[in-house]
Amino acid sequence: MARNIEIKAHARNFKEQSHIAEKLGDGLPKIILQEDTFFNVPVGRLKLRVFEDGTGELIQYERENSRGPSESNYLLSPTDNPESLKEALANSLGLRAVVKKKRMVFLCGQTRIHFDQVEGLGEYIELEVVLEEKQQFTEGVAIAEEIMLRLGIEENDLVDKAYVDLLLDRT
Repeated sequence: MARNIEIKAHARNFKEQSHIAEKLGDGLPKIILQEDTFFNVPVGRLKLRVFEDGTGELIQYERENSRGPSESNYLLSPTDNPESLKEALANSLGLRAVVKKKRMVFLCGQTRIHFDQVEGLGEYIELEVVLEEKQQFTEGVAIAEEIMLRLGIEENDLVDKAYVDLLLDRT
């Protein structure tokens, strides 16, 4: 199972912070439109992410809700037919919620910096420090904290829930 260290934060100045990320990044950002459909599961979260080109990936993950850096364990399974997979999962598990977002992704070493415009929620920054197999949690946290500092993310900007939970809280 793959692991990463994640943080999520409200973007105080989306444009300015994304310009800083561009300077930190390993190249130009990639713009991705995503629709994440979450299903009812007894453990962790299960979502089907569908991309503009009609492909998708099923993502099962477990992560504690936390305002600070937290470890996420996940499995990815690509699919060329997300619509039929969505129907099968919805029929057997039931739909929990759908999250739609426009994501700008910067790569900075082993960190993915996401600038997300989430439908119904607003603008957020998410960091994912992809851990190597034997890399310690504390190393990933140190990397995340350094990037947070450089992006001007402060403690009170941090969010302790996934987008799906934030959306469900609003309904």
